[in-house]
Amino acid sequence: KCVKLIEKYHDKKIDPESIPLDDEDTYKLLKAGKTVGVFQLESEGMRELMMRLKPDTFEEIIALIALYRPGPLKSGMDTDFIKGKFDPESISYPHEDLKVVLNSTYGVFIYQEQVMKIAQVIGGFSMAKADELRKAMGKKKRDKMDALKEEFIKGAIEQKYNKNFADDLYDDMANFAEYGFNKSHSAAYAVITYITAYLKTHYPTEYMCALLSVFKGKIDNITKYLKESR
Repeated sequence: KCVKLIEKYHDKKIDPESIPLDDEDTYKLLKAGKTVGVFQLESEGMRELMMRLKPDTFEEIIALIALYRPGPLKSGMDTDFIKGKFDPESISYPHEDLKVVLNSTYGVFIYQEQVMKIAQVIGGFSMAKADELRKAMGKKKRDKMDALKEEFIKGAIEQKYNKNFADDLYDDMANFAEYGFNKSHSAAYAVITYITAYLKTHYPTEYMCALLSVFKGKIDNITKYLKESR
């Protein structure tokens, strides 16, 4: 609806999926927490987290969406992530070989895909076996997790890693599993989040008009978006 309004009143065509993902003004909007009406970023708690994190990249929007859930917030993953961003000296990795897996999240386990990658790097698992581990951890299948732990440690030893290190690392991954989020899922959300933030930034009149039109009849939404429009 917003795109149609832009075409009508600005005589220009916009392909939402082709907008640049590094638009400076869009990130200014996000950092300022002015995201009422932006997909996934409307709640007060989310806006507070976003203003602390101050996202500069699309990768950080993906992380923001994954972090704003009860598990990660309760465990302090959001605090560790933000500290790592603004104080690189505070970042630590379980092993230097895991830097390639965890550097984009400042040393913090956030995504299920990271567990899979670690299983490959340290445990020598195949992609299929790593996905098997992800499913077992996600569903808390204890028998399966115990069996895969033996395989993980055996594979780690074969790749010259210390047995105690592999044992501790596996337990860390298992503890994290209940908080882990699917990155591909978060990334798909983040695309819509960014597009809506971009449209609100550059075409606020058309964007807010579209929101008011879409939510007509829903008094709470209309009240909120009228206030934001003013």
